[in-house]
Amino acid sequence: MDELTNPALPKRELYAILGALMLGMFLAALDSTIVSTALPTIVAELHGANHLSWVVVSYLLASTVTTPMWGKLGDLHGRKIYFQAAIVIFLVGSVLCGLSTSMLELILFRALQGIGGGGLLVGAQSIIADIIPPRERGRYAGFFGATFGAATVLGPLAGGLIVEYFSWRWVFYVNIPFGILALAVTTAALPGTVRRMKHTIDYVGFLTLTVAASALILFTTLGGNSFAWASSPSILLVAGGVALTVIFVFIERKAKEPIIAPHLFANRVFSSASTIGFVVGFAMYGAMTFLPLFLQEVRGVTPTMSGVRLLPMMVGLFGASILTGYLVSRGSKYRIFPILGTAVMTGGLLLLGTVGVTTSSWYMSFDMLVFGIGLGLVMQILVTAVQNAVEMQDIGAATAGANFFRSIGGSFGTAVFGAIYVHEFPLAWTADLHAAHLKYVAPLTTSLTPAELKKIPPAYLSVISHSIATSVQTLFHYAVPVGALALLLSLTLPEIKLRTSVGHNAREDLVLGEDSLL
Repeated sequence: MDELTNPALPKRELYAILGALMLGMFLAALDSTIVSTALPTIVAELHGANHLSWVVVSYLLASTVTTPMWGKLGDLHGRKIYFQAAIVIFLVGSVLCGLSTSMLELILFRALQGIGGGGLLVGAQSIIADIIPPRERGRYAGFFGATFGAATVLGPLAGGLIVEYFSWRWVFYVNIPFGILALAVTTAALPGTVRRMKHTIDYVGFLTLTVAASALILFTTLGGNSFAWASSPSILLVAGGVALTVIFVFIERKAKEPIIAPHLFANRVFSSASTIGFVVGFAMYGAMTFLPLFLQEVRGVTPTMSGVRLLPMMVGLFGASILTGYLVSRGSKYRIFPILGTAVMTGGLLLLGTVGVTTSSWYMSFDMLVFGIGLGLVMQILVTAVQNAVEMQDIGAATAGANFFRSIGGSFGTAVFGAIYVHEFPLAWTADLHAAHLKYVAPLTTSLTPAELKKIPPAYLSVISHSIATSVQTLFHYAVPVGALALLLSLTLPEIKLRTSVGHNAREDLVLGEDSLL
């Protein structure tokens, strides 16, 4: 093993390491959402509204496609140097984003930020696997899952507050002191690599995977917005992405040290957890994207307050994630939690599908709490299961793979639900105008700010609010079968006894089959 093979770290040193890792993960996850509420202000200053989506896409794309490489490099050469490199790249990207004078500069520097962000997420989860045995890892991994979920929910709130009281540039500058702190703590507390070996990096495989994933993410993110779904660019992106994915599989089968080793997919825990993660990411990101839209355009709250209204989801996610980790560390079998989590998540989606214009805030808060509990029960435990089931030399690649598939699922979910909304809103608008006996006018847009809503005549305002609410309800109705699919897939996750030491041989006997829950 390259590093960190001693599980008996002093508690004080262990807590310092965990704090730095959680801080790095929080920054990376936060930056995928914090920019959303600052985009109107950024466009007003830098112009280039036609490139608006690229500010988000560039970060998502870079962080997703680089995760397999970060994981593999950590497996080959040790985690510390690459985790710290990711921090430095992320901080440099943050500073350059804050200094941007044009949309092109901002988009390019956001991509640089995303490269570092991908390394932070994978590095944090892989390092904890190096220093804490799976049986004990649950009590700490729960905090990691809660940290990721909290960053996802708090991003819009933090972005709104910063833009309202400071400058949009501080959305990026705020990373600097926390990143420096994480760098200092990891420098002092993390042991370095104790041995070095000559390795061969699969650069061809990495480039092929990067282009393939980029093509598919660009299709799902920009299709229906920048170009039509059935247009030539869409067809080329899909065909190219699928073709390169097939080529990537052949390359990995021949590579000496592949980025994502084919034998990982023969591991039932890895293949099952990756599939579950893809579907959960599909439902989670697709649903969470439209909750702020509902709050701002139907309830008329500010971007900052929409973040506050999402706090019940964060509380549910945080509490369930920590409780799950604690129970696993106390001896509970892990397989039951993804099953319960996907079931509760599906129930939360079903409840959110009943939310309308007149729904009380308390009822909606309860619905979001249920949804958050479901996510908290399933998100982090999948990573623990994967890390427990693979050899130590594959920990980084397996962790990166699990994150990669969840991110890809989130990208697809956001795009598919976005396409559904774009299709459903005009239909609901037309039907509601007819029911209200009002003259038909074309929908102004499918994304209205509270300020724009105030300019709409009262008679039409109530209609458009109902149309938006109806369209969002439809989204959650479509999300329920996706949640049910995740529940069915969770039944395929094998139960392997969690190890009580860090070093191991992963080829252990299954202690419980797919038909056993406890």
